[in-house]
Amino acid sequence: MDLPTSADLRERRTELDLTQSELADRADVSQPLIARIEGGDVDPRLSTLRRIVNALEEAEGGIVRARDLMNSPVHSVEPDDSVHNAKELMDGKGFSQVPVVRDGSPEGLIGNSDIRQRDEENVGELPVAEVMHESITTVEPDATIDTVDDYLNHNAAVLVVEDGQTVGVITEADIARTVS
Repeated sequence: MDLPTSADLRERRTELDLTQSELADRADVSQPLIARIEGGDVDPRLSTLRRIVNALEEAEGGIVRARDLMNSPVHSVEPDDSVHNAKELMDGKGFSQVPVVRDGSPEGLIGNSDIRQRDEENVGELPVAEVMHESITTVEPDATIDTVDDYLNHNAAVLVVEDGQTVGVITEADIARTVS
């Protein structure tokens, strides 16, 4: 991978008609730092360079983030809810699964397959906590589509969490809709 030079960064910024201040705001760095990097006076840390390049890619419309993909508000159930209530929510909304959330914090997922696997007559009366699967994957709203897609290779859904609160959910269908 070739790292962009100071001239590359300046050229991309000017092609996008961004000022140094606008790029600094997007990358969450100072304008004088952008000026020093573009002038070749300072070599930025890799993490700073990554934020600048990501800001330029976003300005080009090249990066899709979890916040752009997620479904919000999240329709969820609590661990103490009955499986019957969870199934009613899924059927009513046309979902095959819903997050299990307590006080905004994700605890798991319950889906039709989890319910079917319980070979009990009274499965609907059980609390969701006894049927759900606790293996969940969460990302921050700034996670890239590539990160989310990687997680979806091994999970039915990815929950988007910000400050400990579940703010969105992403499934394969959301990725497919964005890619197409």
